Amino acid sequence: MAAMDYRWQWYRLPRAFYRVIDGELIWGPLIDGLLVTLEIAAWGMVLTLVIGLVTAVLRLSDSIAGRILAKVYLETIRNTPLLVQVSIFYFVLQPILGINNPLWTGILCLAFFEGSFASEIIRAGINSVSRGQWEASATVGLNRLQAYRYVVLPQAVPLMLPPLTGILVNLIKHSAILSFVAVFELTTEARNLIADTFLSFEVWFVVGGMYLVMTISLSSLVALLERRIRARG
Repeated sequence: MAAMDYRWQWYRLPRAFYRVIDGELIWGPLIDGLLVTLEIAAWGMVLTLVIGLVTAVLRLSDSIAGRILAKVYLETIRNTPLLVQVSIFYFVLQPILGINNPLWTGILCLAFFEGSFASEIIRAGINSVSRGQWEASATVGLNRLQAYRYVVLPQAVPLMLPPLTGILVNLIKHSAILSFVAVFELTTEARNLIADTFLSFEVWFVVGGMYLVMTISLSSLVALLERRIRARG
């Protein structure tokens, strides 16, 4: 950075992670933002799975209305930019739905966005279960819902796990877009920290590393879980 006459000040960064005041440990803005990002990813994944499962079941159902509803949802979400969707959720749907917390508006928006992709993963997993399994379920007296719960999904989940990991990784990365609507996740806290300290390069390098550690750790953990599931199977 000599050509830019930039002076690195890494020694100032520890305060962005923690401070000790009167013997009490106080987390810094980057840790606060990290916790919010993880909260967004966790709740977003739960809602994504629910939305994805419902959409997949509707697409596989015999209901024409259900299939049309699922198709409209998928085409709408996939063919509009995520930033536009965030704006619509925040400025239009949030007042209509009476949501007072921008965090939950953001989580809901990300869940609907990622749910469109999760539905295809879930649908493919369900379709991978042979027709004979459905027939066997009907033979023993299970209805369609029970067949999904006890027969189909337990066989499909191991196949869904790797691509669903990609969905969770995307939730972590896409959470940064919520800084646009004043959700105090990791990227928002980083921007505020830069405004206060002018440590642009140091902060962005560290924040980029934090995202990298989160996503790589998650992928490694799920890969380990996948191997154990296959070993037991």
